[in-house]
Amino acid sequence: MSRRSQRNHTAAFKAKVALAAVKRDRTLAQLAEQFDVHPNQIAS
Repeated sequence: MSRRSQRNHTAAFKAKVALAAVKRDRTLAQLAEQFDVHPNQIAS
């Protein structure tokens, strides 16, 4: 099992994910898959 190294996300990426989450047209799981992040990173 390979482990992914820690990634630093830019402010622009975080804003894009946050705006997508605020729209509420997709579930957290769908957004997490789309942006390749863990769902807890979007929910918190």
